[in-house]
Amino acid sequence: MADRRGGAAKVKRARRPEVRLPPLEPWQEGGLLEPDGDYDGVEFRAVDFTGQEGIGARFMDCAVEGCGFDETALRRARILDSTLTGIRGVGTDLAEATLRDVEVVDARLGGVQLHGAGLERVVIRGGKIDYLNLRKARLKDVVFEGCVLVEPDFGGARLERVEFPGCVLKGADLSGVTLTDVDLREAAQLEIARGIDRLGGAVISPGQLLDLAPALAAHLGLRVEG
Repeated sequence: MADRRGGAAKVKRARRPEVRLPPLEPWQEGGLLEPDGDYDGVEFRAVDFTGQEGIGARFMDCAVEGCGFDETALRRARILDSTLTGIRGVGTDLAEATLRDVEVVDARLGGVQLHGAGLERVVIRGGKIDYLNLRKARLKDVVFEGCVLVEPDFGGARLERVEFPGCVLKGADLSGVTLTDVDLREAAQLEIARGIDRLGGAVISPGQLLDLAPALAAHLGLRVEG
């Protein structure tokens, strides 16, 4: 990226969340999530939410640690000013959810549905997420730090001020994505399966450009012969 004066244009950095939790009340053992439930200042520790429904629920100033979310229905949930540490789950439904000022640490998730969701000032640090569905989601000030994303689907999503320091991206789908100030330079691995033509608005390193050259040439119909 360059400015009109010929210098390098600076990429705007993502604003990170600053989560400061108040004193928390422990979640009552044996309790169940409720649709449209309101959870304020609650600590969820080692709770198994498998198959439960919290559609439209609101989580504010909460700490979630070591909890299971297999097939948990959290569509349109709002998670605000909260931390999620060591969560695990397959098929968690967070479609159209809102995550704002949230820290996710060492998550182990598969097939998470976040299509149509809105993420703002979110850090996802460490852990591994397989088949993350972010189609048509809106990501603003989001950092994927030191985590592994296997075949993440960003199809049709809008990413603004998103960073990937130390992140492994395997088989990412960028079809129809819109990128603004997206910094991929510090990604530990960058593998794009689809949508390489949508990289406008991102910045990559010279080494990454070389790695992506065969895919770019194929997209352009460019023959490279010795």
